[in-house]
Amino acid sequence: MALGKVAVVATAQTELRPLWGEAQHIDLISAVVTSVFKGSGFSIDDVDFVIDSGSDVLDGRSISNCGFLGALGAHRKEEARVEADGIWALQYGVNKIRSGASSVGLIVAYSKPSESLVENYWASQVEPFYQRPVGFSQRAAAGIQAQRYLADRGCSERDLAELAARRWADAKAHASVQIGDVPDAEAILASSESALPLTELMMARPVDGAVAMLIVDEPSARRAGNNPVFITGMGSGTDCHAYADRDPLKLASLEGAAAMAARAAGWSAKEADVVELSAHSVVGEMLAMDVLGLDEGKAAINRSGGALPADPIMATGLCRAAEAVRQLREPQLYGGGAPSRAVVHGAQGVGMQNNCVMTLEV
Repeated sequence: MALGKVAVVATAQTELRPLWGEAQHIDLISAVVTSVFKGSGFSIDDVDFVIDSGSDVLDGRSISNCGFLGALGAHRKEEARVEADGIWALQYGVNKIRSGASSVGLIVAYSKPSESLVENYWASQVEPFYQRPVGFSQRAAAGIQAQRYLADRGCSERDLAELAARRWADAKAHASVQIGDVPDAEAILASSESALPLTELMMARPVDGAVAMLIVDEPSARRAGNNPVFITGMGSGTDCHAYADRDPLKLASLEGAAAMAARAAGWSAKEADVVELSAHSVVGEMLAMDVLGLDEGKAAINRSGGALPADPIMATGLCRAAEAVRQLREPQLYGGGAPSRAVVHGAQGVGMQNNCVMTLEV
């Protein structure tokens, strides 16, 4: 039996800010859940299930989603929590609908890293007996990747800075991200050291924000109209937990996830018109492009700016999916054209240990 199609019919996202001082988690969640139904043809009463992504570690309390059920619209509905990037919550929701168990799902991801010590969040994921005591961290993993990448590819630190500068400029021009002065390559090179050879502005900037996505089965999407975007392929994978057991230049789990999504869709990332990638550093983004066989001259890669200027941590991958949907549905916002295929990517874990890839089509 062929699995049913699943479509994205609406998305909503708050502005992504380094600090949402005047808004609590519940306010950010309420804003996107309220907005996502506007013009969609659906209401909260139509929703069969709610899946949310957040982090108890970042939120500072256990089972933190229980305090947000009302804002999530999950009262008397099936609700599940995914303690991972929101793109994995989307994968879960798509599979629920494809199984025939449900017709309409609401996916919500949120994060407020401004209220947390982000380094401690990443440290909680590091191998606890040998790596954590010596200070191994997300920064250290990115620095190792960068050193190996520059030596292997013959690139320079300026190449890293120039890519990061383009991403900041694109975010300022196209995305709902709070940015003051856009740093150029010189400013990025001159910023404080993060993990040699990476500077602070070569690392993804943690931001506060929330995103919501309404997904439905094909009959519901066709009835609603409104230019649905169909999810045609998905794949995910996990590398070894111990960083020393991985090849820092390969991102093996991303390679497997991309192959899985390509088999389902019938086309690969190299054939996409729009690509939205997640990465914890500029070299992580370069590695992802290499693994997926991408060329910036042939596809619109991270036209939203991607994760470097705005990384809401638990929502980053779902933001990438929402941005891709927007580019497919409203290409005039990005200079026109008629894109029909998009690839979106989410990453989780120290050194991009876990990866998820989805293909979207109109």
